[in-house]
Amino acid sequence: EYIEEYQLERIYGNSERTEQAWGNDRLKAILIGGGVGAVLAGIGTALMRRAPKSWPWIAIAGMPPLLAFANVVAPTYIMPLFNKYVPLEGSLEKRIRELAARYGVGGATILRFDMSRQSKKANAFVTGVFGTERIAIADTLLDEFSEDETLFVVAHELGHYVKRDPWVSIALGTALIALPLLLGNVVVRNTTGRDPGDVSTTMRLGFYLTIGQLVALPVANAFSRMIERRADRFAVEATGDAPSGVRAFRRLRDQNLAEDEGPVWSEVLFSSH
Repeated sequence: EYIEEYQLERIYGNSERTEQAWGNDRLKAILIGGGVGAVLAGIGTALMRRAPKSWPWIAIAGMPPLLAFANVVAPTYIMPLFNKYVPLEGSLEKRIRELAARYGVGGATILRFDMSRQSKKANAFVTGVFGTERIAIADTLLDEFSEDETLFVVAHELGHYVKRDPWVSIALGTALIALPLLLGNVVVRNTTGRDPGDVSTTMRLGFYLTIGQLVALPVANAFSRMIERRADRFAVEATGDAPSGVRAFRRLRDQNLAEDEGPVWSEVLFSSH
């Protein structure tokens, strides 16, 4: 992570972040991830011991509300620990609001955040459920792109919002955990003769779950690319300005140092867009 997130980004001119700033962000991420992981591990282990036969189905049933809860907590409490989010103002905000209103989502929260403190790359995204939905636009995008180009990128993100893609992601995430979990549990029981609940069988289950998720990664990425293409089509229809979209994506390619045509194997295995 140090090499990929800090050294390479500086070598290729994508970031001027100091080593201390990178370390502070990583420490916060480790503490949050470790704390959440410890709680979930404790709950999972207790569930395995109390319901050794039915625990996988209970865990799967709990995944959608857990992921939905994470989608509420993350944009509201976690993301502001790493960046400053402020309401977007000005003529662009009005154009975005008018565009969103045409699709019944004029009340969406539209924010600007200081991605420049971490990277020179440009980005925008939509996140949240249950009224916490937010369209977040990086300052690197707002400062370097024309208003029409930025509007197209935001229209793409608005497409995710209109099509309820956060909920689609929750359903997909549940499915990608459920299948490896069920198969891994069967393998563990057949190879050890024991149900998960002790350290040894739980570690075996974790191993098989990791393998299953890696195998499912190309399927998840293919689904993600399908959603992204749908958002692209929405942006073209919503703005009626395909040329601005072409310019925006070319500018994103150049600013983010992305490849036009990567190897097919790399796209299949790793590309979510």
